[in-house]
Amino acid sequence: MRAIKLRVVLILTTILVLCLIKDGEAGIGVNWGTLSDHRMSAETVVDLLKRNRISKVKLFDADHQIVNALRGAPIELMLGIPNDMLGTISSSTSAADSWVRDNLTLHFISKPPPHIRYVAVGNEPFLSSYAGQYQSYVVPALVNLQQSLVKAHLSGSVKLVVPCNADAYESTVPSQGAFRTELTQIMTQLASFLNSNGSPFVVNIYPFLSLYGNSDFPQDYAFFGGTNHPVIDGPNVYYNAFDGNYDTLVAALNRIGYGQMPIIIGEVGWPTDGAVAANLTAARAFNQGLINHVLSNKGTPLRPGSPPLDVYLFGLLDEGAKSTLPGNFERHWGIFSFDGQAKYGLNLGLGNNVLKNARNVRYLASRWCVANPSKDLSSVANHIKLACTVADCTTLAYGSSCNGIGLKGNVSYAFNSYYQVQKQDAMSCDFDGLGMITFLDPSVGQCRFLVGVTDSGTSTWCGREIIIRSAIFVGIVAILL
Repeated sequence: MRAIKLRVVLILTTILVLCLIKDGEAGIGVNWGTLSDHRMSAETVVDLLKRNRISKVKLFDADHQIVNALRGAPIELMLGIPNDMLGTISSSTSAADSWVRDNLTLHFISKPPPHIRYVAVGNEPFLSSYAGQYQSYVVPALVNLQQSLVKAHLSGSVKLVVPCNADAYESTVPSQGAFRTELTQIMTQLASFLNSNGSPFVVNIYPFLSLYGNSDFPQDYAFFGGTNHPVIDGPNVYYNAFDGNYDTLVAALNRIGYGQMPIIIGEVGWPTDGAVAANLTAARAFNQGLINHVLSNKGTPLRPGSPPLDVYLFGLLDEGAKSTLPGNFERHWGIFSFDGQAKYGLNLGLGNNVLKNARNVRYLASRWCVANPSKDLSSVANHIKLACTVADCTTLAYGSSCNGIGLKGNVSYAFNSYYQVQKQDAMSCDFDGLGMITFLDPSVGQCRFLVGVTDSGTSTWCGREIIIRSAIFVGIVAILL
């Protein structure tokens, strides 16, 4: 009897969710990453989303605290399953059942339920730098999870997707797009699975990375204002990298027999710091140009009048604890800073002309840790290394917003970053007497000396992350000194 009641509840919940969320309703969403040493409460971020009328959110895991905070909110969710879970789920139906039960069923029987629409199975699992590590797990994991969704009576409301990096396909011109040779078979299987279950193809497109990684890449081609270097592809002309990349995927899908499959842009954006081309002006130009382009419904040469189903900006907030192995810019993708303050004017096309800041953010006291001006800083190197191993110092690197503030400024920035991560513990500003606490904001121009927040979630850095940061910031220390 209890099982029958549960089944009835799940069926009614599915109907409710389908009524609340219209299939095929295109929109602008955001990626909500949480790799930060200064996390606002989930409730504060959800309020930020509501204030800005953002109705689509993509997560990289299935954080229960976040999902619970989104219960009843008019926000469509894409949950994520990390790559390191794919092996277990692909080989165990019970593991798939457990994941669905713990991360979907339990939420759907709550009142009110969250609007979970998609589950992202892995994140860019075919990335070439993974050297095939996750490749064989993807389709079996999808099959097991789909069976679990069917058993849980959720297959009608929750769709499985696989966010792919744009390096999964390649071509010199868009019309000749094809998946990498070693991926052709598995991509055909993936597209077949997605098509048979009513799921879209999800792809991450980053023109910034093309510009960052190639000195010959024409800068104006990365944006949407026209270019002196268009790509001529037979009768089609491409004036921006986004359209060219998108149509390369369309051609690749067409080559394996799925050219009409709906496409979602899982990640796209532009960072504001950490590299020469990463700044507020460029980020605003790119993101606003992208939004205007998508919402114009112009489409692309291979899909005229048919823009992506949805577009998820990367990202919502800066993430100061992300690995910087790809570049220092990795921690600065947010349209909002870590504390929910808008970095620049942006019209998301969702009814607000400008972004609205987070409300009720609880900060630590207005005090900072800086270099003691009366002390000799000749022995400061190891202290900077410690501070920048634990805290974020990427804005001090070449091309970044704090690069030109001088030696004492660099030392002060590093000291303060560490001090704030340590919740302003007085001892964390000692540095063998080289640091001192001040109540005067030492920020200079666009170089902001942050003050931490008090309603942080659990710190996300761990031993392995510290080792990675240490290796990266040895180079920064050498530059600073």
